[in-house]
Amino acid sequence: MPSKIIKTAFLLGAGLGTRLRPITENMPKPLLPIGGRPMITYAMEHLRAIGVQRFIVNTHHCAEKYSEAFPDGNWHGLPIIFRHETMLLDTAGGIKNIEDLIEKDERLIVYNGDIITNLPLEPIIDRHFGGKAQVTLALRSRGPLTNVNIDSTGFICDMRNTLHNPGVQSCLYAGIYIMEISFLQRLTAGKIESIVLPLIESIRENPRSIGGIVIDEGFWYDLGTIEEYNKLREQYL
Repeated sequence: MPSKIIKTAFLLGAGLGTRLRPITENMPKPLLPIGGRPMITYAMEHLRAIGVQRFIVNTHHCAEKYSEAFPDGNWHGLPIIFRHETMLLDTAGGIKNIEDLIEKDERLIVYNGDIITNLPLEPIIDRHFGGKAQVTLALRSRGPLTNVNIDSTGFICDMRNTLHNPGVQSCLYAGIYIMEISFLQRLTAGKIESIVLPLIESIRENPRSIGGIVIDEGFWYDLGTIEEYNKLREQYL
């Protein structure tokens, strides 16, 4: 049984932030300030608390801003590796693009760079190692888009109603998941693709390959609109 340690976190930082324009025209969304510091540092703080030892961040839009925000290439002593995408590869393509940076016996925790949450991460770690899934998603029972379905044993049985399997509960994907490195074999280098498609194909082949866990504790914000961003920024003043 492997140790329940996840050393590497992949933070998704390459998006264009189109829903937050014009404030993202010259700034990646994860670097927008909240409480006087970049939004992405809240994710880093959250991950450091569970023992993550390094961060990988993919970049594209205004990539030079990341170097300006982290001139020493680290955050509170933890190294940050930036991997630039000359063209946006989406989530699956972005993960495949960092495969050479990951050791063969590692696993990743993937974290959206535009969420702020303090939901406890220990339950998803326990669920991932206990359920022995290839990928385990953090879910919320309520939210603006409940389009991930779980079955009675806590495995994902559908996403976006693709497989027409409602399971026992429809949930919100919380933007955090743990992935075994072996899952990267399903991904194609250079292919622009959402991670949802490989996840669905994995479920088709093995209904117990993609796990999920509902974690409703704590707060969770998706900074998707200017209104949401301004509201949260006011809370952190």
